[in-house]
Amino acid sequence: MRTVGVGERALLVEFDGGEEAEAFHAELLRRRAAGALPAVTEIVPAARTVLLDGVEEPGRLAALIAGWEVAPAHARVEPVLDIPVRYDGPDLPDVAALWGVTPQEAARIHSAAGFRVAFCGFAPGFGYLTGLPEGYEVPRRATPRTAVPAGSVAVAGPYTGVYPRASPGGWQLIGRTDAVLWNPEREPAALLSPGTRVRFVPQDVPRDVRGR
Repeated sequence: MRTVGVGERALLVEFDGGEEAEAFHAELLRRRAAGALPAVTEIVPAARTVLLDGVEEPGRLAALIAGWEVAPAHARVEPVLDIPVRYDGPDLPDVAALWGVTPQEAARIHSAAGFRVAFCGFAPGFGYLTGLPEGYEVPRRATPRTAVPAGSVAVAGPYTGVYPRASPGGWQLIGRTDAVLWNPEREPAALLSPGTRVRFVPQDVPRDVRGR
């Protein structure tokens, strides 16, 4: 873990890997909820960093967090958000081929994994979810689509994501959901936020895909 001052009132905490950043972000949220975190205006996680903004004494906070013992993110017991998915995406056969399995087995592998929102970006409501087993990373499409339908469930690199609205995109589309990822009239507007645990539940598919 490394800390870098950003301006006069922000602190950037850097990690070697995404799992460490996720665990640290979860620890920040736990301490803030318990009233054990010095005043911080914003906590912004990313792939391998967490930015703390609105910090009164960045140097003092850096010294404080250096002594924390942070439990792995996956060791925390938290509620799980179920997202129903129809595994019928146009890229599912290609993803299955990369994994060396059938499309049915690819759907089972994906739905059997436990996911966590590592960070958000790209578009309002879009979360980058980690949790795919090691060895199941996939490349982005060589040619991005000019329009990806809202609700598309997709994978790219080590991440899974759900497109909150129609937009261009280069991720591999493996399914679709009717869940509303972003609704400005809802509080909170985003269904997914950093730290949220997610489970994708297969819908309208043969039993051998659901695995149960």
